[in-house]
Amino acid sequence: MDVNGTVAEGFEPVREAFAANFALLGERGAAVAVYRDGHRVVDLWAGTKDVDGDADGDAPWERGTAQIVRSATKGVAAAALLLLHQRGELDLDAPVGTYWPEYKAAGKEHTRVWHLPAHRAGVPVLDRPLTPAEATDPDLAAAAVAAQAPMWEPGTEHGYHAQTYSWLTGELIRRVTGRPAGEWIADEIAGPVGADLWLGLPPSRQERAGRVGPLRAPTAPGALRTRPKRAVAEAYADPHSLTSRAFAAITPLPDENDPVYRAAALPASNGIATADGLARVYASLIGEVDGGTRLFTPETTRLAGAERSAGPDRVLVVNTRFGLGHMLHGSASPLLSPHSFGHPGRGGALAFADPEAGVSFGYVTNGFRASVTADPRAQSLIRALRTALAQAGCPVTR
Repeated sequence: MDVNGTVAEGFEPVREAFAANFALLGERGAAVAVYRDGHRVVDLWAGTKDVDGDADGDAPWERGTAQIVRSATKGVAAAALLLLHQRGELDLDAPVGTYWPEYKAAGKEHTRVWHLPAHRAGVPVLDRPLTPAEATDPDLAAAAVAAQAPMWEPGTEHGYHAQTYSWLTGELIRRVTGRPAGEWIADEIAGPVGADLWLGLPPSRQERAGRVGPLRAPTAPGALRTRPKRAVAEAYADPHSLTSRAFAAITPLPDENDPVYRAAALPASNGIATADGLARVYASLIGEVDGGTRLFTPETTRLAGAERSAGPDRVLVVNTRFGLGHMLHGSASPLLSPHSFGHPGRGGALAFADPEAGVSFGYVTNGFRASVTADPRAQSLIRALRTALAQAGCPVTR
């Protein structure tokens, strides 16, 4: 496999790991980008733009190829909420009903704003799942989640809001700013940073995005195969479990290659980005990018990495750690170090920042695996990045 792009001196282990993902782990098309102290030090891509090729053959992945990143979108939505808080427009400790009066229904009147991104709101499921068309209607979807009774008393426990995170965070952004979440993120995050990232892909950018799909388990000798714990496997197999119901809040599953779906704005699941776009956004959360834009103040950066939920996750059935919308380093989602904050996308994508190391990372792929939070391909790249930093005299604690 020909690997395109560049790495700065000392970051060659990341190139080697990226190439090995194609040789050993069945990668079809992917890209990875890393920033160090606001400057790009890794910018690699390889393979095909579409996981299944196209009518004219296998179109190559190019530097500007973007892909849907599933739940890695959640980290961008979390950044939007934190930016609104930084600007004094959103009080994280206020009742959600302060901004969204309809949300006070069905026993949710005491839900605090911070409960929503920290997965403590208690509404990971909907009694009646939404169709893909309903899910992309912001008014209808917001009304559905506002009317939903919580599965537990808000604030007392946590469980991954796999799909409902879209309407919880998206509607809060819209109520506070008066603008759709995708539009606000384009104008206040992606635009100022110069990131190729969209929540609601415009028609003029549709050709940038490749087709995504499932990948078979790797068969090459030495390939790492992961097996979920029995309790996790049983939770996913049981259609009545909170796990299955949370992921099935949109039923049937949407066609992620449908231009109509890609043009919608679902902050939980359908952001489209390049690896560089994700890494560049996260770089702006911990420092200046290319000597220019910094979105977060140091205080907000610390807030992003502060733990708000930890321990047994009612939905994912493993121990998870969350801040205010970002996943934090832990056994369920290993990042670079205990100082890291970010978010994986189910089956592949990953983006995070590590303020102690001054590093941000973005990985996107067109081939999705069964993993939810710790895809082996992304993990191999993190290990290589850790090695490169150690060799450069910047060891990180795992």
